[in-house]
Amino acid sequence: MTDAIAFIGTGIMGRPMAGHLQRAGRRLRLSPHRSGAPAELVAGGAEIVSTPAEAARGAGTVILMLPDTPDVERVLFGPDGVIEGLAPGATVIDMSSIDPIATGAFAARIEAAGCDYVDAPVSGGEVGAREAALTIMVGAREPAYERVLPLLQLMGARITRVGDPGAGQVTKVANQIIVALNIEAVAEALLFAAKAGVDPAMVREALLGGFASSRVLEVHAQRMIDRTFAPGFRIELHQKDLGLALAGARALSVALPNTAGTQQLLSSCVAAGQGDSDHSALITALEQLAHYRLDGGGDEAE
Repeated sequence: MTDAIAFIGTGIMGRPMAGHLQRAGRRLRLSPHRSGAPAELVAGGAEIVSTPAEAARGAGTVILMLPDTPDVERVLFGPDGVIEGLAPGATVIDMSSIDPIATGAFAARIEAAGCDYVDAPVSGGEVGAREAALTIMVGAREPAYERVLPLLQLMGARITRVGDPGAGQVTKVANQIIVALNIEAVAEALLFAAKAGVDPAMVREALLGGFASSRVLEVHAQRMIDRTFAPGFRIELHQKDLGLALAGARALSVALPNTAGTQQLLSSCVAAGQGDSDHSALITALEQLAHYRLDGGGDEAE
């Protein structure tokens, strides 16, 4: 088994994350998922292979950064999947945001193959990925966590082991509930202020100094005001995450009424063709309901 890292999923988030590993001197083996391998990683010496199994073959660590639960399952266990190339003693680190229940099943299968499984979903968006400032929520056995911590520290600034495999994904779902409801609350507040005739940019500035201040108010409110909805984190992915929250809530008999309402707003955005927009574009669903745009536009919200 070599010190190579197999990295699968070099999209908006995975690309800079893999870059940090490479710049720290780690040797990368990439199996492109949906898109080609980033040119800068190839130029930096990354090896490109055709299948996840080939990427995993001989690698001491396999890192996944994929969109959804079915993607992770297919890459791990599908034809030419990671499990076919894993050597005993290797570690799989799934940094995707996926179903916690499925994660438990995936971990059991990987551990049965004599390997370790770490779920380490992240928060911080594209900016956090670029700046190696991600918050990483880890579910892992203690020895596996200690072993992978130096790698995680190359990609994140706040790393917390919250329990055994699966616990990281539970924490990420909780994170996504908080972020989504915060975005929805900020959007409502700014739209209320604008419709009342007060400049939403000045309202944001005033609130940043008070108890309502948050990272969402700082970053996403500005995106709403500027109508810059190029994705840092796509609406369709946040819609998926709230779906995981609601599915888990049903299994646990827990009521999440505000989560359900916010997911409906995200679903409205997806239906309007905005699934690839940043999740701050949730405000457009509220604008449609209000027949008023944050920038003072008329009866139609774009």
